[in-house]
Amino acid sequence: MKTNFKEIFTRAKNIIIAPKEEWNVVVTENKPHLEVLLGYLIWLTIIPVAAVLIGWSSYFGMGIKLAIQQIVSVIGGAYFTAWIFNVLAPKYGAVKNFNKAFELVAYCYTAICISGIFMVIPGLRFLSLIASLYGLYILYTGLKSMMSVPEEKVNNYFIISLLCMIGVSIVIGVIFTAALI
Repeated sequence: MKTNFKEIFTRAKNIIIAPKEEWNVVVTENKPHLEVLLGYLIWLTIIPVAAVLIGWSSYFGMGIKLAIQQIVSVIGGAYFTAWIFNVLAPKYGAVKNFNKAFELVAYCYTAICISGIFMVIPGLRFLSLIASLYGLYILYTGLKSMMSVPEEKVNNYFIISLLCMIGVSIVIGVIFTAALI
């Protein structure tokens, strides 16, 4: 699979600037999760990883550990969250489709990965957390179309999905914090 950086840039730009419109495009693509991982998410993951390595370069060992945490948080978090979304889908009248669940999560992580650039300066790390909240809006705008959730169940599925994403992030953070100590 050849990586097309122009397509990655265009998708990231569109999912950030006009997520509702971009979800209408994404829902028609039917990409397998591995293609989304290798052709999109892994490349965006480089942003926070590089930022952490640069920002924490004076603490070499810590920079490496935080970079590994970023990789696991984004890629592992995306897979685990997509799995949860997929398992929960029938409870909310949604279609069970792991590839669609993974696309939903991977594209929601766009804001998180791009805002990872703030990790270059450790004191600005909080801006990354604030900017990543936009990923929740992206999730909300894509949930109905990507998972085919009935209108009356979208809000409940969103709340549960949101709690799952937060839970996965906390679990990964706790595991890595324990490993760093």
